[in-house]
Amino acid sequence: MSLAARTDPGSVSRPATRGPRARSATGIGSGRELAKGGKVPQDPHNEVAIRTEGLTKFYGAQRGIAELDLAVMRGEVYGFLGPNAAGKTTTIRCLLDLIHPTRGRASIFGLDSHDCAVAIHARVGYVPGEFSLYGRLTGGQNIEYFANLRGGVPAASIGELTDRLHVDLRQRYTSYSKGDKQKIALIIALAHQPDLLILDEPTSGLDPIVQQEFYALVGEARAAGRTVFLSSHVLSEVERVCDRAAIIRDGAIAAVEEIGALRDALHHQVEIRFAGPVPVERFASLAGVSDVSSGGDVLTMRVTGPIGPVVSRAAEFGVVDFISREPSLEEIFLARYRAPEPEPAGGAK
Repeated sequence: MSLAARTDPGSVSRPATRGPRARSATGIGSGRELAKGGKVPQDPHNEVAIRTEGLTKFYGAQRGIAELDLAVMRGEVYGFLGPNAAGKTTTIRCLLDLIHPTRGRASIFGLDSHDCAVAIHARVGYVPGEFSLYGRLTGGQNIEYFANLRGGVPAASIGELTDRLHVDLRQRYTSYSKGDKQKIALIIALAHQPDLLILDEPTSGLDPIVQQEFYALVGEARAAGRTVFLSSHVLSEVERVCDRAAIIRDGAIAAVEEIGALRDALHHQVEIRFAGPVPVERFASLAGVSDVSSGGDVLTMRVTGPIGPVVSRAAEFGVVDFISREPSLEEIFLARYRAPEPEPAGGAK
């Protein structure tokens, strides 16, 4: 079974012999499911890609997620941030009908995630946080097998992704490193150019160079109007590619923020060196500027919100050096959403 064997020049063919029993190593999309799903319903006027309402899942008495309300718009890259065991994977599994919620509902492209699971799976590319593919097959054979379950995937798409992610498809799956296994899963999820990508810790095991290529692929998906739901605990990753992010903590949504607005809302610490002394009041009067101090030809200040007005004002004088330190996304989230410290017993301060 090779990627070269195909019934037409544009797609990967069905193998002549029966492959492994159809289980979905990535969690969705068996051949039987897609075959019985028939024509995929379309909803061109629905601008919401993912919606949850009161989505709750308990494992016995243990909380998974509680009363989750999400709205992910079409065409955006949406980060889903939280520490391990916060409920990220549980949410994704409920979205894809891999587990059933205790209560509440979820929909994708306006389709109920349970009643229309087959149709939804045809439009989704999914990389689970943990997965296992067929160890006796090569990487290429695994990709071909899952492509065939979808009725064929353009061979050119597989070839391009293989080149960009730098993986040898001739090796047996069991011989791959963690990073190469992750690349195979990404190719399976991306090759059919789905309307929605659901990615659970997608860069786990990838080296920095391949991570950059992954970020480029996410950007291209956004530019093509596709939606990306990116679950991660790596804040720099979300900062790099996402438009908005939801922060989940202890199974509940703590906040939903636009990445750019979140940055603008916090302060920069600014130090400006001029060719000579400048009047402090010219900067202290600017909106958002505080704690201005002067030391000869150096001004330091705290700037909350956009820094543009400070830059424009500084340009009126002879600037020698301009240093602005903005907080990292990690510092922002730690400052705003850190879980409160438990009070000592007895209420002692």
